[in-house]
Amino acid sequence: MRRALVFSILLACSTKPPPVPAGIDASVAPLPPPHEVASNAPPTNDDASAPASTAAPAVDAGPAMTTAAGDEAGKLPQTKDKPAASSPPLDARAATLWDAIAHDDPDRAMPFFFPVTAYAQVKDVSNPASDWRSRLVSAYKRDIHGLAKRLGKNADSAKLVRLEVQDDRAKWVEPQEEYNKIGYYRVYGSKLVYEVDGKERSFEISSLISWRGEWYVVHLTGFK
Repeated sequence: MRRALVFSILLACSTKPPPVPAGIDASVAPLPPPHEVASNAPPTNDDASAPASTAAPAVDAGPAMTTAAGDEAGKLPQTKDKPAASSPPLDARAATLWDAIAHDDPDRAMPFFFPVTAYAQVKDVSNPASDWRSRLVSAYKRDIHGLAKRLGKNADSAKLVRLEVQDDRAKWVEPQEEYNKIGYYRVYGSKLVYEVDGKERSFEISSLISWRGEWYVVHLTGFK
């Protein structure tokens, strides 16, 4: 009888599942490992438990889309300085637009386009850098190709004369008027005047807006 009792106890112990650590529900299967996400970022030694940074993400404008001077200025705060209708810096930026049209090469005109870093401060949209790149810059480049086509065979002989800004039409745009978080000056109907065979002709620039007292293109031909 004693031997039978001992045998029964040993048999029960051999079939009993192993103990489960406290706090773990053994009836729930463990989750599979997370999918690996491709990343171009180099590995770091940061502690994974550290809180996420609250710093604003860097603006990625994409290749051949930015100019150092404009983007550096775009990182600074906006001012309410009204841009001059004519100035050496403005004339220099306008010349890049003319050069781009004459050579059918839109990248040459990027110094005259509103800086992506400034646009990120101005526009009240979820992803301003993406909107800047995919909508505004795409339209700008398309418009330059179109103007180059209009210039056609005159490209070699045509000469830039001046940029005409309709200074009396410049208006300060208050925040929230045009999906904007901060204000800026805006002017419609400026003209890039050029000369062919002794006669002046022009291309209209739909909209310029200001950043820190300087004019930049935001819409070249129409509003898209």
